[in-house]
Amino acid sequence: MKKLIYTVFTVAGLAALLFTSCSEESLEPSMEQDKNVEGSITKAEDLEGLLYGAYDRMTQTSYYGRDLIIYGEIRADNAFSNGNSGRFINPGRMIMTVNDAYAEDTWTSIYEVIASCNILIGLDPSAIEGDLAEINHYIGQAYALRAMAHFDLLKLYGQQHVTGGNNVGIPYIKEYKGEDLTPFRNSVDEVKSNIETDLATSLTMMSEALNDPSHCYLSTWGAYALQSRVALYFGEWSKVITAAEAVIGSGAYEIIPEVEFISSWSIKSSVNSIFELAYSTTDNNNINGLSQIYRGTAYGDIQALEDILTIFDAGDVRADPYYMIGIGQAEDTLLRNIGKYPSADYSDNINLIRYEEVILNYAEALLQSGRAGDALIQLNLITANRGAQPWTEATKANILQERRRELCFEGFRHDDLARNGMDIPLVNPLEQTHDGPAYGSFKYAFPIPEVEMNANSNMLQNQGYK
Repeated sequence: MKKLIYTVFTVAGLAALLFTSCSEESLEPSMEQDKNVEGSITKAEDLEGLLYGAYDRMTQTSYYGRDLIIYGEIRADNAFSNGNSGRFINPGRMIMTVNDAYAEDTWTSIYEVIASCNILIGLDPSAIEGDLAEINHYIGQAYALRAMAHFDLLKLYGQQHVTGGNNVGIPYIKEYKGEDLTPFRNSVDEVKSNIETDLATSLTMMSEALNDPSHCYLSTWGAYALQSRVALYFGEWSKVITAAEAVIGSGAYEIIPEVEFISSWSIKSSVNSIFELAYSTTDNNNINGLSQIYRGTAYGDIQALEDILTIFDAGDVRADPYYMIGIGQAEDTLLRNIGKYPSADYSDNINLIRYEEVILNYAEALLQSGRAGDALIQLNLITANRGAQPWTEATKANILQERRRELCFEGFRHDDLARNGMDIPLVNPLEQTHDGPAYGSFKYAFPIPEVEMNANSNMLQNQGYK
C-alpha cells in the first residue's frame, strides 16, 4: 500500500510543476515520473511556477481557505457550529474520530504545501538558469513556507498541550524523496528547532529588494513576523522582541486607522498586510470559503457567540453591528462575523499575517520581559485606532483580551488559550457543543488520520484516539 505522505508529496510536486488542478486520482504518478520531477526545473521561471503552486495549495478549503481558520474559532469561545449544512460538527464538539474527513483533509493539504517547498529546497541554485539573487529569493520563500506549514501541523496535531502526550510532535519532512515512505514523528522540541532553522535560513536567502509589493508572497518581513509568532507560542520572549522590532523598524507597515478598518477587509494589500493569500472573482473557493461558512444563506454554519460582544467598549469599530459583528444576510437573525471576508463574490484575499498581530506579539513579550510600561504603549496603539478606551495597565489578561478583540474570527483564539495553559471557556452550553475541555485534555489535538496510521507502521496515534 502506498504511504499517505509519499502519495501526497509525489502528487503535490507533479501537480505544482504541471500547473494543473487535477485530483490525486487523476495524477497517480509512477516512480519514474517521481525521479524526473526535479530534472524538469532548469530556469528561474520554473522555480517561480513551482513556488506559486505552493501558495495555491495554501488557498485550499481544507487549509487556509477556510478550515484551519474555523478550527481556531469554534474550538474556543468566539463561535460555534450550528450545523446548518452539517459542517464542522465534530470539530465544534471537539470530539474527532480517526477517520474524520477534517483531520485527514487538513493533514493532506498541509503536507502538499510542504512537498512543493521541498522540491524547491532540494535544488542547487547554481544549476538554475537566471538571476541568482532571484533564485535564492524563491527558495528562501520555500523555507519560510515549509516552516509555517509544519508549525500549523504541530499546533493542530502535536501533543504539547495533552496530558500524557509525551511531547510528541509531527513528522518534519525536509526532503522530496520517494524512498522515505514511513516517517517517524519528531518530538515537539525537534519540530520547534527545525521551524526556527528554516526561518533563519529563509532570511539568509531572501532579499529585501526583491520583496513582492502585493503582499501575496512571503517577504523578509513576513519571515520575521513568523519568527515572532513561533517564539510567542513557545514563550521565548527575547526572540519575539527581536523579530517584532525588525518588522516594526522596517517602516513598511502601519496599523489600519479606525476610519479605514471596515473597508480594509475588502481591500487587497492594505498597509497593515504582511502576508495574504490571493483570491479573485474567477479564482476562489466559492461557497466552500470563509464568506459562505460565516454568514452565507446556503451554509452559514459558523455563528458568533453572544459572549464576544461583551469584550468590546462602546464605539469600538471592531464590533460595529452593521459592518463587523451583527445580523447575517437576508432573513437571517443570527449573530455573525459579517465584516471579515465580506465580499459576496468570494474574491477577498485572506490575510494570514497582519501588522497588528506583530504589535500584540511585541506587547506581550515586553510585558513578560518586565517592561510593562513599554507593553502598555504598544497595546494602546491598537485601541487608539479602533475607537476603544485605552488600557490603564498592561496585564496578561488585558493583552489576551485585546488579541481576542483584534484577531477574532481569524483563527487565533484556540492557540492563544492553549499556549497559555488555559481551559476552553464554556460561555454558552446550549450553543457550544464541546464541554469546555480542561487544559491537558486529549481534545486539544486532532487525531492522526486513520489512513496514515494504516499506511505507516512508524506513525504514533495521539493520546485519546488509540
